[in-house]
Amino acid sequence: MDFKGKVAVVTGGAGGIGRAACVAFARHGARVVVVDREAPGGEETARLAREAGGEARFVRADVTKSAEVRGYVETALDAYGGIHCFFNNAGIEGKLRPTAEYDEEMFDAVVAVNLKGVFLGLRHVLPVMVRQGGGSVVNTASTAGLAGSQGLCAYVASKHGVVGLTRTAASEYGRAGIRVNAVCPGPTDTRMIRSLEEQSAPGGSNSVRERYLSGIPVGRYATPEEIASLVLFLSSDLAGSITGGQYLIDGGRLASPVALGSLAAAGG
Repeated sequence: MDFKGKVAVVTGGAGGIGRAACVAFARHGARVVVVDREAPGGEETARLAREAGGEARFVRADVTKSAEVRGYVETALDAYGGIHCFFNNAGIEGKLRPTAEYDEEMFDAVVAVNLKGVFLGLRHVLPVMVRQGGGSVVNTASTAGLAGSQGLCAYVASKHGVVGLTRTAASEYGRAGIRVNAVCPGPTDTRMIRSLEEQSAPGGSNSVRERYLSGIPVGRYATPEEIASLVLFLSSDLAGSITGGQYLIDGGRLASPVALGSLAAAGG
């Protein structure tokens, strides 16, 4: 888990799993480029990464816009000379509604960030890694990329798409020395799960949280730091033969028949 001399780019870095990954990469020696459209949170993450012992800078970018994605890639190259690790993580949950009632504009917004944003990241980062002779990409999918989740049709569709992009890119770029994997978090203790709790029951009813937790065999949400640890492993030389995979980190949720019937148990 030594990232000294390596450059890590993390999208969705202003909070949650993205922030935890930025700090972890920095703690293990990487130079980190924090990408997000939320400037205050992104700047705070960069500060925390520097406090953890690494170099870090923030780049404001909307991952749905190709020119801005190109911009964060160019910033990483200008500042640090390469991109060795790319955590393609930015995502939003959208609204909690049945499929037949789902707002079309919200559907488009979720797919734009969660799927097009991942595609554009790959589109602009993979050529850099080809030129430099290799690298590692980790895309954030979800348990919702492997199973249905009631009320979250846009999120589920987008995360299934991330799994497909991961498999395709891994098969295309393996011989170029590039590994592409996906992490599939279950419910994680971030803003996203709290948003879904609020949408399920305004005011954040304890019964809603209990309903989520009842479907997780370990009995708790994952922490962002736990997800980040998996991301770092997959990004490291320890995972040198691992590519094209989708790695659950869900407390056993998808192993549980109870969980598969639960309402909207989305990942990070």
